[in-house]
Amino acid sequence: MAIRVQETASVRLDEIYRYTRDHWGTAQAETYITGLFAAFEQIDTRGVMSRPVPAEFVVEGYFFRYERHFVYWRRLSNADIGIVTILHERMHQMDRFKQDFG
Repeated sequence: MAIRVQETASVRLDEIYRYTRDHWGTAQAETYITGLFAAFEQIDTRGVMSRPVPAEFVVEGYFFRYERHFVYWRRLSNADIGIVTILHERMHQMDRFKQDFG
C-alpha cells in the first residue's frame, strides 16, 4: 500500500506551505507539512479517525481533520490510498470540494 498525493491535493499542499511560511516562518511551514504527511501514513492503520464523505458531495471517499485542515482521501483501485484534496476549516467545504472535482 502506498500513499498517492493526487494533483489537486499537491496544489493545496503547496498553498498551505506558502501561506504558513509567509505568516509563521519556514520552520513552522515545514513542521505543518511534515505533520500532514505523517497523518497520511496513519490512514491505513486507522491512526487517524476518518469518516465517510457526506452523501451530498456525491463522491465515495473519506475525510479526517488535521489541525486546521480537512484531508479528503479514497482507496484507489490498486488498494493504494489517494489523497484527493486538503481544505482549510474556514473554507466552505462543499463549494471547494466541487471546484476541485469540477
